[in-house]
Amino acid sequence: MLNKVVFVDRDGVINKKAAEHDYIKNWQEFRFLPDVAKAIKLLNQSGFIVIIVSNQRGIARGIMTENDLKDIHQKMCCKLKQESAIITDIFVCPHNNNECKCRKPQTGLFLQAEIKYPVNKKQSFMVGDSTTDIEAGKNYGIKTIAVGERGLGADYQCSNLLEAAKYITGVTE
Repeated sequence: MLNKVVFVDRDGVINKKAAEHDYIKNWQEFRFLPDVAKAIKLLNQSGFIVIIVSNQRGIARGIMTENDLKDIHQKMCCKLKQESAIITDIFVCPHNNNECKCRKPQTGLFLQAEIKYPVNKKQSFMVGDSTTDIEAGKNYGIKTIAVGERGLGADYQCSNLLEAAKYITGVTE
């Protein structure tokens, strides 16, 4: 059975981004953006699985460890689950530029996810806040939604994840 998947970038979509050239290195620095749990819950209730795909070059640069990242993600998922918002899985590229095929805008993270969760590309989306997120979704062959102030060449533009979730699910309020 093919899954309807909403692939979501983390920093700038789920949580507030770190300062330029910095990284979210621990749970104390992590701040959810408004209505993220509500958005993910709406997607879940509409039959979508939500998968985070995130470049995390801070690991390659030695600024944080894989265990630091696992701790952040475990706590993030736990907090969301308390609000009935389920992240099905998280796929991360810990590499520097040009070292791999998983770093967005390449499609390696999507292909890893597809092995575990066969994807119905016609009913799936990539939601991100950067050009690399949008290019990755397009390269993978799914619809793209840019969140934030710039369209980034995406198929759709929304101000935040909740607006994107409402668009995806057809909910009008």
